Amino acid sequence: MPTGPIIKEGFPLIGVMLFITIIAVYFGYYSIAIITFILALFFVNFFRNPKRNIPTDPDAILSPADGKVMEIEDVYEDLYLHRECKKVTIFLSVHYTMGRFLPAFKEDVGFENERHTICIENDKTEVLVTQIAGLLARRIVSWTDLDSVLKRGQLYGMIKFGSCTEIYMDKNVEICIEKGQHITGGDTIIGRLRHE
Repeated sequence: MPTGPIIKEGFPLIGVMLFITIIAVYFGYYSIAIITFILALFFVNFFRNPKRNIPTDPDAILSPADGKVMEIEDVYEDLYLHRECKKVTIFLSVHYTMGRFLPAFKEDVGFENERHTICIENDKTEVLVTQIAGLLARRIVSWTDLDSVLKRGQLYGMIKFGSCTEIYMDKNVEICIEKGQHITGGDTIIGRLRHE
């Protein structure tokens, strides 16, 4: 699990861009140096691991990603939960099942693109999270295994350079976000369990 200010998967990309920048400056290719330095800054920003203000509410379901809420809908989840659920789709900023690579906003993208699904459960509920790769994001990284015990707000994976994430929650979850809202992983409450 990442613990430093920069996620380790970003170091090779940052390092390569900075190396090219130095070489370009040395040989006088300043326009190339500017471009590669900007790319290095982009990678630093994308792979950053900022501190999050993690809510302590035991009934809160936290966002698994930074991005924009694209859809909130009632669906039947037939991969694992096999019941009616509330589904939230988050389009990630340009921040494994093998498949094709369609744009992440297409309706059937969750079935045809590369994806990684994890079920997180406790004594109160189950939440299914699916990371979906898109046109730019063709690599899903996972830092967890079957039967791993996760802490609230813990990082468990990422999609390199964006795409989307789907979250399936029980019908008794009160949705706390709206379509079009920008949310942040680990500290935005997307839902709250209702006690019948």
